[in-house]
Amino acid sequence: MSVDGFALLAGAHDYLLTVVRGVPEGAWGAPTPCSEWTVRQVLNHARLDQQALVMQITEEAPAGDPFAPADAPAGGGDAVAELAAVLEAAAKAWQSVRDAESVPTPMGPMPAGAGAAVAALDAAVHAWDIARATGQDLPLTDALAEGLESPAARIVDFVRDTFGKFGPVVEVPADAGRAAVLLGFTGRDPQWAPPTA
Repeated sequence: MSVDGFALLAGAHDYLLTVVRGVPEGAWGAPTPCSEWTVRQVLNHARLDQQALVMQITEEAPAGDPFAPADAPAGGGDAVAELAAVLEAAAKAWQSVRDAESVPTPMGPMPAGAGAAVAALDAAVHAWDIARATGQDLPLTDALAEGLESPAARIVDFVRDTFGKFGPVVEVPADAGRAAVLLGFTGRDPQWAPPTA
């Protein structure tokens, strides 16, 4: 399947923004499928990741460590506005190199479309994390997951083996949909639910 990384990125950014808009005010401290992080930390990680993935294009470092995200509001405290600004800037950065056959990224050089697709993967799986953690009926769709299979195959094992990020593969039933398979490949249990009191 030929993947349009820029269209994929737009869809994943929309998914992440929609989920963050729907987080109830009292849910920012809730546990998530990323077992060591709260909803707020996953959001901050996702936001910083989008900056980190384009830092060699923009020559600007992320505004924090993506792998030690604060459990506190970013910027002026408006989570949606802060995220929207970061996603817009990241999308513009990818568009600025749209036709480049090789773009520097933290995972090595790759075509601009492939880099945009990697950024889409990151945004989409963290959108799913937040949606699950906050009880929103906003699943990762099989259609979006299909587009994310190529970037996942490109970077997940590399990141898992090199940096210890992404948990071990979670086995899913043979007849599971594409979204469940993708989530399992990124170390997520597709059936994860918040712990009950």
